[in-house]
Amino acid sequence: MVSALGLDIGRKRIGIAGCDGTGLIATGLMTLERRSLRQDIDRLRQLVQQRQVSVLVVGLPYMLDGTFGSQAKQVQRLAGRFSSALELPIEYVDERLTSFEAEQQMLAAHQSPSRDKSAIDRKAAAIILQQWLDNRRAEA
Repeated sequence: MVSALGLDIGRKRIGIAGCDGTGLIATGLMTLERRSLRQDIDRLRQLVQQRQVSVLVVGLPYMLDGTFGSQAKQVQRLAGRFSSALELPIEYVDERLTSFEAEQQMLAAHQSPSRDKSAIDRKAAAIILQQWLDNRRAEA
């Protein structure tokens, strides 16, 4: 089974998720407060080595109408830098509404999403990675 890291890349934070050994369940691992490209890459490299990651799964924020906006281009550019620094391939997942879905999950669990943006980022990364895992299973 492949070990993947799911990334929800934002301007201030990166939500990070990993999957279990069977590749069935994605779990939010942490939220990285963005500092500099070098520090972000160093922290990701530690996770990649610890978890023996072989692919980065990145959420692409398409516009609601399905077009490719400036935010998606920025995410793609940064993901490309991560990919080349970590020497890992990237797979993209349409992440439209994942933050909304993460907030809904938190509300259902009686947690306040407005107070914990980093939890939303982690949950969104887990949703992105879970979509990718489910799609891989469906195609197999």
